[in-house]
Amino acid sequence: MLKAVNLKHSFDYLLFSDVNLEVKPKEKIAIIGTSGSGKSTLLHILSSFLKPNTGKVFIDNKEIYKLKEKDLIEFRKNKIGIIFQFHYLFNTFTALENIQAAAILSNREVDYDLLERLKIKDVINQNIQTLSGGQQQRVSIARVLTKKPKIIFADEPTGNLDSVNANEVIDILKEYADENCASIITVTHDIEIAKKFDKIYELKNKKLTLFNG
Repeated sequence: MLKAVNLKHSFDYLLFSDVNLEVKPKEKIAIIGTSGSGKSTLLHILSSFLKPNTGKVFIDNKEIYKLKEKDLIEFRKNKIGIIFQFHYLFNTFTALENIQAAAILSNREVDYDLLERLKIKDVINQNIQTLSGGQQQRVSIARVLTKKPKIIFADEPTGNLDSVNANEVIDILKEYADENCASIITVTHDIEIAKKFDKIYELKNKKLTLFNG
């Protein structure tokens, strides 16, 4: 599903180099690392939103940074789902309208069973600004899953949730991956959350390696 080859990226200093990663359909991986190690930057590169200084990223056998802009936009719409650390929801919309917008753009229908499982069905008609941070995160996750992506990138997806709710949300994401032959790549600072995934990688000393701790 995803293959990254010899990724290197820097800003004013080198963030990481020689990053190689392969993720299969249904595989769920977590990336950990200290603050400032480059985890979110790597996720942005893998998810097609930041071109690396050098290296290649393939998703579904397509080299994404060789796609024309309009083709890349279409590819994102059909294949990629991103759960950001900040929700980027429409503040003037209700929770349902935020999810419906994703459904319309991807020619999908709202899955009300999913809203029930995410515990947002009772607040779905409220303006998004009236919801708690945790509820907004669940709306953000519902919006992404509504698209039926083949690969999900999640940047601290449980950052606004307590441990019980965080585990429930991760279980929903994992179930989605299994049911839809999709892959998940998540960045998290929470090692207990990371342990729920198939593999854990650590970005440390500018290298990405399997975590054996």
